[in-house]
Amino acid sequence: MESITTNWTREELKAYILLYCAHADFIETKEEVDYIKSKVSNVDYKKIHNEFEKDSDYESIQKIEYTIEKYNYTKKEIDSLFKRIKELFYIDDEFTAAEQSIFIGLKHLLREN
Repeated sequence: MESITTNWTREELKAYILLYCAHADFIETKEEVDYIKSKVSNVDYKKIHNEFEKDSDYESIQKIEYTIEKYNYTKKEIDSLFKRIKELFYIDDEFTAAEQSIFIGLKHLLREN
């Protein structure tokens, strides 16, 4: 199988991760979109959203993992990403089982590298 890579900026990666998390329950709410757009530029959001819509779950995870490793994120940067992820998950005042699963999976994936 061909390896999956990206040419994303750090901001595009942030947009992608937040979109991935917003889709934990397969529903992208207006509040989630507004939150993501408050953290990244509209241009980055549109570009990444179009790409995200075409990706499988496997491709999403591979792209996130590749880009985190590519930029050699520090513990502080990863902690900052998780702060944004938690804020996104709590927008509706509910941390669902699907969201918890995504959170734990990303924690394992990103903090192991």
